[in-house]
Amino acid sequence: MNESPELKRVRWRARRGLLELDIVLGRFIEAHYAQLDVAGRQAFDVLLDMPDNPLWDMITGKCEAAPGEQQALLEKIRAV
Repeated sequence: MNESPELKRVRWRARRGLLELDIVLGRFIEAHYAQLDVAGRQAFDVLLDMPDNPLWDMITGKCEAAPGEQQALLEKIRAV
């Protein structure tokens, strides 16, 4: 498999301490990352900068993300 350096970087950054996040983020990358536009990829990078527990809370809906690109991205992540 010949992956781009960007995709390799995102896969590496998506590796988390919580197994649940590893699974969900890995599935999202496989299913949707290639179709994201620049804004979507930037929003995903912002999510990857977050600590595990707050990110998991946002994915599970325990706390809300700011409306806009990040909220739309979280909905896609929840759908996988």
